[in-house]
Amino acid sequence: MSDKHDAEKSGRVSRLRAWGFFVIQTLVILTTLKWVMLAAIAGIIAGVPTGIFLLLLDGGTGVVYAWPHFFYLIPLGLFLSSLIVQTFAKDARGHGTEKVIEALHNQDGHMNPMIIPVKMAATLITLILGGSAGKEGPSAQIGAGVASAFASLVRLNRLDKQRFVLCGISAGFAGVFGTPIAGALFATEVLSIGRMSYNRFLPALMASYVSYFVTRSMGVVHLSYSVQFIVSSELAMLGKMVVFGLVIGMLAIVFITMLSRVERLFHRIRICEPLKGLIGGALLVAVVLLSGTTNYVGLGTRVIDSALDGVAFRGIAPFFKMFTTSVTLASGGSGGILTPIFFIGATAGNYWAQITGANVGLFSAIGMVAFLAACTNTPLAAVMMAMELFGVRTGSYGAVACAVAFLIVGHMSVYPSQVIHQKKTLFIDLEMHGISKVFTPAGTRKLFASFFSGYRDDLDESFGISGKTVAKSAQDDEEPDSED
Repeated sequence: MSDKHDAEKSGRVSRLRAWGFFVIQTLVILTTLKWVMLAAIAGIIAGVPTGIFLLLLDGGTGVVYAWPHFFYLIPLGLFLSSLIVQTFAKDARGHGTEKVIEALHNQDGHMNPMIIPVKMAATLITLILGGSAGKEGPSAQIGAGVASAFASLVRLNRLDKQRFVLCGISAGFAGVFGTPIAGALFATEVLSIGRMSYNRFLPALMASYVSYFVTRSMGVVHLSYSVQFIVSSELAMLGKMVVFGLVIGMLAIVFITMLSRVERLFHRIRICEPLKGLIGGALLVAVVLLSGTTNYVGLGTRVIDSALDGVAFRGIAPFFKMFTTSVTLASGGSGGILTPIFFIGATAGNYWAQITGANVGLFSAIGMVAFLAACTNTPLAAVMMAMELFGVRTGSYGAVACAVAFLIVGHMSVYPSQVIHQKKTLFIDLEMHGISKVFTPAGTRKLFASFFSGYRDDLDESFGISGKTVAKSAQDDEEPDSED
């Protein structure tokens, strides 16, 4: 009887395990299909306003920039942009993506619906009248705002709403640049430093592709480049990428510092916000008159294209663009940060290639994506963007520069709301080893002595187990909750 009972029990357990596996896999498939459909919806509802915004922007800049002295309109543009934002939706201020990150971290993805028309209007005025900013941040904020409104309308739960709003970010990014994979990676990387949301990658990817198709069908022209180069020594090229990554990382520190300091400076000016736009606009006009060119105001995409084509630019170009972008955003202008980042990275790589005798087009392309990796802490998105825009071969070399620049910049970012989930560098967390950050001559010697003596040997984070392994998880799943 005992053997018969044991056999029956074993049979019940086996059937229960088989049924449990079937149920779980069915739910996994249904969840995947659910998010394919939801993400497709996000791509459509974010792609349409993004496409409208991009077409209006292209038409407006085409008309205004044709006038040689359009830069005299910049003070008016920044004044009107600030006035609209201050009057109707203060959350629409700045470069867009930062506000979406704040909403996801602090408000469960909820965003004021008024952001959508206000952000679109303020950014169009800023960019068409010559402000120095980009178009991806507003597109991401518009896409995320539409996604947030839809999620509230259909009453998605808190986690689903956050994931849906994240789809709006990726859809906006892909709609602007025509790089759907990079857009999905950017959305899943940008929230935290050192943590990628893998369970959000499929929805973000689907939303990116749908938005890309939607905007393209509306007539939006996306970036497309071809970089030709010859490598005489693979090993030497890797070394050059490491050095170049160091340079780009240091340049990113300069830009991020300038952004925050100029913003603090304008914050201290005790006048109404729209009047700050007049001051900022006057400074940009002064830059144009001083430099003798309008290269450093407006979108700057023409300069990016020329740099990638091998046209030489002066070494001062990145710093002029840093200044005009910082002033535009700090004084009330509305626009993105990534197009200026591409400008700065491309012109920096362009000049670096000139002084080192390297391929100008190649280093302009890699500078563009490496500066993105450093400033936004999204190295994987930057590498994928290099591959989508310039080809796998360029992206494979650029990956080295992206990784180095990402580490060099430390825990700085153009997005202050990013959460530091995992520290980047091996020498950044001195406090956990009881080493004081004293920067006197003696303290400095102690810091370097600690580094070279390998102070982390005992206390360093290792690859030890901190959670269940895959095997342990599978073993636990095979023990069903049942009674004899």
